[in-house]
Amino acid sequence: MWAVGTVGTRQPGLVLAALAALGLALEVLVARRRRPVREVLFFPSKPSCTEALLAEAASPDEVPGPCPCPLPRGDCAFSRLLRHLLSARRSLELCLFAFSSPQLGRAVRLLHRRGVRVRVVTDAQYMALKGSQIGLLRHAGIQVRHDQESGYMHHKFAIVDRKMLITGSLNWTTEAIQNNRENILIMEDAEYVQPFLEEFERIWEFYDPLKYMFFSKENK
Repeated sequence: MWAVGTVGTRQPGLVLAALAALGLALEVLVARRRRPVREVLFFPSKPSCTEALLAEAASPDEVPGPCPCPLPRGDCAFSRLLRHLLSARRSLELCLFAFSSPQLGRAVRLLHRRGVRVRVVTDAQYMALKGSQIGLLRHAGIQVRHDQESGYMHHKFAIVDRKMLITGSLNWTTEAIQNNRENILIMEDAEYVQPFLEEFERIWEFYDPLKYMFFSKENK
């Protein structure tokens, strides 16, 4: 009887403790299984100061000081694009026709310095134009490959950590960001990210510098 009575008095406490532990485990599981990113951004983007985002990425342990520029602070399509780009922790694949935005170029170089593996595929004709960020990326040690075809390498997409796709009509230029009617789709759906990963790897291999032909067969 004593044994039965002891178990009976302890049982409610054990049940409550088990329920509390189960509740805590469920909270952790829900926090880890956050909803995947799905966002649409439209341009032109209103002018805004992005210095705080870039300064935080450059020195995460330091509080950025006030920026003296006259641009307003606030959320906008461009700042959201920049924030998603700066979320990269392991890898960043860029497949871009035009890349001349200084802020986006600075962000990519910051990621490279932070240890993120960055690879860039771009168009050979556009990369030679004044203002292109490609030369700065190469100077920073970032791997860049370009086309060697008569057509354009006209893709405009990025893949963050092999799980987030950023794609749309937007060229990564100041003109397009501030003046053009453009769109960007950002998603973490694996069924859509995977084909873009495969396309990037296919192009990356196809544009291997060891395979370049600097003179056409007709000119030989």
